Amino acid sequence: MKKNIIIGFAAILMLASCNKDEKILNTLNDYNNSMEEKGYHFGDKLALPKEVTDNAESVSISFGDKETSSLTVDPKFFTLGDNAVTFNIKTKGGETLNQDATINVFAKNPEKNISYEIVSEYPHDPKNFVQGFQIEGNTIYESDGQNGASQILKYTLGTTTPLASTKQAQEDFSEGSTIVGDKVYQLTWQSKKGYVYDKNSLKLLSEFAYPNVLGEGWGLTYDGKNLIASDGSKLLYFLDPKNPSKLIKYIAVAGSKQAYDQLNELEFHNGFIYANVWQKPTILKIDPVTGEVVGTFDFTEIAKQNTKGSDDVLNGITFKGDNMLVTGKNWSKIYEVALK
Repeated sequence: MKKNIIIGFAAILMLASCNKDEKILNTLNDYNNSMEEKGYHFGDKLALPKEVTDNAESVSISFGDKETSSLTVDPKFFTLGDNAVTFNIKTKGGETLNQDATINVFAKNPEKNISYEIVSEYPHDPKNFVQGFQIEGNTIYESDGQNGASQILKYTLGTTTPLASTKQAQEDFSEGSTIVGDKVYQLTWQSKKGYVYDKNSLKLLSEFAYPNVLGEGWGLTYDGKNLIASDGSKLLYFLDPKNPSKLIKYIAVAGSKQAYDQLNELEFHNGFIYANVWQKPTILKIDPVTGEVVGTFDFTEIAKQNTKGSDDVLNGITFKGDNMLVTGKNWSKIYEVALK
């Protein structure tokens, strides 16, 4: 009888402990959910609920292969945008509790809505599925996508007749491109390699493999020192132009109230990275040091005139002096806009 009483008492204690642990996790989950949309800024302290802190001997946060017991949002640990983390709680009762969560980190300053006016329009070959888009002098260099039809070409602004072009292999799907000195660099979507061409003749000079972290090739630009590539995520990758297989660093991109991913065609101009958001008539102006979005362009009205389906979307950014040139996949026009 005494043994049964002890067993029953132990069961009650165990049930009480389980209920307490469940309450800790539920409270933490509610807190995390409430903060996911609001987000944090670098330097913020995570104000965990009293139910958690009163019953925890220690709390740590693990993120990939990193772990910290600091509850401060530190840029050495977190990136801008979404961070998939796990909270690890060691309770005063000796239990170890784990809970997955998303910590969103946003830029401190709100993005500016940058206005513009159309000052000129130029013809664009509607057969070209624009993936990369640059201008040098009065010559447009364009990477044209689609399996079996991919190419790199150049033509004079105001015409659509190629001055030179080079086709890619059947299996390649051309993506972003950029000019570096007397060469043109071009990415492919899923072939895991890029190409280097002579700028004048567009003769193929060499090819390179992607660093492992770059899952796919999307956009490409050059900041005067490094190549900058996108892969459709929130990340921008800085590569060594002398050895594009070498990753120098990466940054994550976010605004003041939202994370941005699907970063696609890129352009570097006057100290900032410009990126269009895939499937949206939006171009972002990004600080290349912090990854913070400092400005946005809304090209909805221009896109409406040119987008009839799901593929013929805005996808082309370059600068002619201080004016921006924009176009899209299979568009019949290039627009020159003056920024206000």
